[in-house]
Amino acid sequence: MKQTPAVNTLRPSACPGLLRIVQALDGGICRIKLAGGSITAAQAHAVADAAQAYAGGVIEATNRANLQIRGIGNEEGALIALLLAADLGPSNAAGDDVRNLMLSPSAGIDPQMLFDTRPLAEQILTTLQGHPRFHELSAKFAVQLDGGEDLAMLEHHHDLWLSAFVRNGQTLLAFGLAGCPGLDAPVAAVPLEQGHALVVAVLEAFLDLATPEQTRMRHLAVDKLLSRLSVPVLTADGFKRPASGALLHLGSYPQVQKNQFYVAALAPLGRLDATMLKGAAQLASDYGDGTLRFTPWQGVLLPYVEKPHAVTERLMQLGFLCSIDQPLARMTACTGSSGCGKALADTKADAVQLAALQVAHDVHLSGCPRSCAAAHTAPVTLLAVSPGHYDLYFRDAAQPGFGRLHAHALSIEATGALLRARPRSNTDD
Repeated sequence: MKQTPAVNTLRPSACPGLLRIVQALDGGICRIKLAGGSITAAQAHAVADAAQAYAGGVIEATNRANLQIRGIGNEEGALIALLLAADLGPSNAAGDDVRNLMLSPSAGIDPQMLFDTRPLAEQILTTLQGHPRFHELSAKFAVQLDGGEDLAMLEHHHDLWLSAFVRNGQTLLAFGLAGCPGLDAPVAAVPLEQGHALVVAVLEAFLDLATPEQTRMRHLAVDKLLSRLSVPVLTADGFKRPASGALLHLGSYPQVQKNQFYVAALAPLGRLDATMLKGAAQLASDYGDGTLRFTPWQGVLLPYVEKPHAVTERLMQLGFLCSIDQPLARMTACTGSSGCGKALADTKADAVQLAALQVAHDVHLSGCPRSCAAAHTAPVTLLAVSPGHYDLYFRDAAQPGFGRLHAHALSIEATGALLRARPRSNTDD
């Protein structure tokens, strides 16, 4: 097991980690950062056991492909010890905050990938944890590595993103700052073999330039940072990230490996309990390679499956969403007033009610303007103004924030009627 220094060496932060339990209305929150979103079946059992023994049993799949345990009581030390024994912690305590590296859930198995990102990702994560200076980064500072997979979250903003493309027969990594490969143009590129050196150079330049108040890449001028890089860069001419495959985060799809499939499902509104997690882990052991991969869509992916239909059927029985035809599969919601003191409405209960009205739109329900559970703007956002009532916004590229305000203080019933009468093409830009 990794030796981890005492928890009290951690700096203060409002962001939960594995070693830092942050209090919420419904108890403590522990965030378990998964390398590449991946977890073994044995580790999944440990998370489920910890949630049952020392918390309220609620486990959340986050939109950064991590896991959270909610409702932690007084036995924080025992919960942390159980998770550390399962090798779910950082290599050292100070490195826990900065393990924010997101990959495609189909890394290494996607038929469209240009390279397997996992070895480079492991190298980057080792450096993030082991380089003391990088521990100065904000707990929210995040990096994305994209190998050209068809299954990829391309709309989540990152402080640094890298995306593979081929030019004149050479695989390059385009990179951008304070944005995402699906919406923003890269600033430059490097050869694939310089990927690790680039990440190190960008982070060092950022820390050289940033004041204590400048915690994120968006706070700095891009040109100034580029001029400080210690590695030579190329133009990103020819880069165009193909759109991610539609809805590949639900259902079963062939892998690049012959006769192998991955099966992907969603946890309803990002939540699962110990029975669901243990059930998925057992399926991974019985039908797959004994691993689970959590996804930025708040779901789970089981790789290396030969009998995808049997796995899908069992996931549905466990309570996972396996089809986009299920309205709840199109909805996300923050914790809401049941667990967060800032929320003005019980967003998760309201989302279930809205889904029951057969609304077929991609909707995010937010209990306050912070919009914690949405890493990018949804086609439809409901912003709570009072219990059971929301302002309704439609995403609009010309409008900041949630987009265009369409209606004020709607009930869930009124929202359902309005959205049912509106074609999806009118809300998806």
